[in-house]
Amino acid sequence: MPLLEKVNDLKDLKKLEIDDLPELCAEIRTFLVDTVQKTGGHLGASLGAVELTVALHYLLDSPKDKLIWDVSHQAYAHKILTGRKNRMPTLRQKDGLSGFTDPKESKHDFFKTGHASTAIAQAMGLAVARDLKGTDEKIVAIVGDGALTGGLAYEALNNAGHTKRNILIILNDNEMSISPNVGAMSTCFNTMITNPLYNRVRKRVEHATDKFPRLQRLIKNAEEGFKSLIVPGILFEELGFRYFGPIDGHDIQNLVRNLKKITGLKGPRIVHLITKKGKGCDLADEDPERLHGIAPETKESSKVEVKTNGKNVLRSYTQIFAEKLVKLAQENSDIVAITAAMPSGTGLDKFKEKFPGRFFDVGIAEEYAVTFAGALAKGGKKPVCALYSTFLQRGIDQIIHDVALQEQNVLFAIDRAGVVGEDGPTHHGLFDIALMRSIPDAVLASPKDSFEMERMIKLGFDWKGVFAIRYPRGMIPEEFPGSSKTFEIGEGEVLKEGGDVTILTLGALVSTALLTAKLLERDGVRAGVINMRFAKPLDKGLLELAAQKSPLLVTMEDHSLPNGFGTACLEELSRLGLEKNKVIRLGFSDEFVPHAKRNELLESAYLTPDKAAAQILKEGQLCKK
Repeated sequence: MPLLEKVNDLKDLKKLEIDDLPELCAEIRTFLVDTVQKTGGHLGASLGAVELTVALHYLLDSPKDKLIWDVSHQAYAHKILTGRKNRMPTLRQKDGLSGFTDPKESKHDFFKTGHASTAIAQAMGLAVARDLKGTDEKIVAIVGDGALTGGLAYEALNNAGHTKRNILIILNDNEMSISPNVGAMSTCFNTMITNPLYNRVRKRVEHATDKFPRLQRLIKNAEEGFKSLIVPGILFEELGFRYFGPIDGHDIQNLVRNLKKITGLKGPRIVHLITKKGKGCDLADEDPERLHGIAPETKESSKVEVKTNGKNVLRSYTQIFAEKLVKLAQENSDIVAITAAMPSGTGLDKFKEKFPGRFFDVGIAEEYAVTFAGALAKGGKKPVCALYSTFLQRGIDQIIHDVALQEQNVLFAIDRAGVVGEDGPTHHGLFDIALMRSIPDAVLASPKDSFEMERMIKLGFDWKGVFAIRYPRGMIPEEFPGSSKTFEIGEGEVLKEGGDVTILTLGALVSTALLTAKLLERDGVRAGVINMRFAKPLDKGLLELAAQKSPLLVTMEDHSLPNGFGTACLEELSRLGLEKNKVIRLGFSDEFVPHAKRNELLESAYLTPDKAAAQILKEGQLCKK
C-alpha cells in the first residue's frame, strides 16, 4: 500500500519512521504532478519544497507551531499533509482549494498570501504576540530566495536580528544547481554547529566571558571567520542571526536531523537550503520558468480564438504590447524598459532580446522599479515600467512621490488588470483604476484592440507625467471595423447609436458591450455603445451626448465598483449637472473576489453579454418586446 494513502493528516505523518520519508516525498511529487497537470497551478515551486515541508511537519506541532509561507505558492505539499489531500483535484477551481494558503480553508494556514517578501515580517509579528502572551510556540518563516530581492524582507530581517526574537527562517534557495558549498566541509561544519554539546559549550563560554567583551568578540570573530571561509552566511550573522547551511534541501533524512537540532535552539536563526525548482519533473530540466505556473491540460486549451473582421487572432494583449513597444523602441533609442521579476509574463523578454542594454529586471522590488523609472525619466530617458496590476499596488506611494510629484513622464503598462481567474484575490487586478485616477495629472487608458494599444503607447511617451495603460490577461482583437483611426488623450468614440440605453465602457469589455447591445435589440431595446478609451480623463463631450440621448446609462468595468470607472462617470455627470439619468454600474462589488475561471467571475458580476443584458433589462425596468 502506498505510504501517501496512509497519510491523511499530520498525526499519520508522525507515525512514520524517518527511513519512510524519502518514499513519501517521491509519492507526494507524483501526486502533485498528476493533480496540477489537471487543475493548473504553481507546480515548480511546490515540487522543490516537498522535503522541507515534510521535514517541518514531521518535527513541529502545527497549528500550535506556526509555518508562515512566503508567497505560499510553494505550499501544495503543505495542503496535502494538513488534511486536504482528497480535495486537491479542486485546486484553483470555483469553490475549491485556493492556489495559496488561506486561513478560511485550514487552521494550519495563518495568512492569505500571494505576494513575495512578507513572511519574515509576519513571523516577527506572531513572535512578538507570542512573547507578550508568554506562550512557547515555534514560529517558522519559509522564504524563497527570490523574496530576498524585496526590500520588505530586509526591513524585517533587520528588525528580527536587532530584537533577538526566537524565530526560524528557512531560506529555500532554488537555484538551478546545488551550490559547491553543499559538500563534505560544509556538512561537517553544520554537524558541528548544530550539535547540542557544541551549543552548550558555546553558551557557557558566552556566559563566562560576559565581563570580558573584547574576549567575547574575539571568540565570535573566530567562529564567524571560519564560517566565512566555507559558507555564504556572514551577512545574516552580522544582522544578528545564527546561520546554518547551505544544506541539501532534498536529502530528507539529513534535513530532519539538522532541523531537529536547530529548532531546539533559541533566538533568530536562518537555515539555508539548496533545492531545485521542479524537482522530480522532467520539464523542469527543459524549461524551469515554464514550470513555475502551468495551465490545466484540456482538449480545448489550445483552441482559444478571437474572431474579428473574419480573421482568427491568437495574440494576447501582452504580446501586442511587447510588439508595439519593440517597434517604437527601434525608432527611439531613449526608450528603456523595466520590470520586477516578470520579463516573460509582461512580454518584456522580447524587448530584452532586442535591446539588452536598455532592459532592467530589478527583481521582486516594485517600489524600487517605480522610483528607478522616475529617475531614468529625470535623466532624459523614456521609461516603460511593466508590472502586473496586483503588484503595482506596492508601488503607489512611489508613483505619487517619485514620479507624479516630480512631474516625470513614466509609462506604466498594467498587465493582468481585472480578474485573473484561478489565482484568486491575491492576484486580481481590481484596484488600479481607483488608485491611479486619484493621482493628479495621471492618465489611465485601456485599449480595445491592437491599433489602440499602439496609439496609447505613443501618447504615453508624449505625456508630461504618469501615463498608465491597463489590460487583461487575454486575447486582443487586431482592429474593430469602423473604429476611428486616431484619437487624443481623453477622446472616446461612439461605436453604436442608441436611444433607450447607452453602454459606456473601455478596453476588453468593448466587445462585451457590443454583444450586449445586440441582445438588448432582440428584446426591442435601442442600445448604444460608447468606447470611452480613458478612465481618466473622461470624454466629457461624449458623456454629455450620451446623457442627452438616453435616459438610461450603463457603465461596464472589469474592476471593483468603489472609486472605479463607473464612479468616475457618476462624478463627471454630477459636475456637468446631468444627474437626471438613471445609471447602472456593472462591475465587481466591494469585496475580495474569490478564485474561479475568469469567465465564471465575469458572469457573477454581470459582465458577460447574456448576464449584462438580463441585468440591464431588470434594473432599468425595460420591457421586452
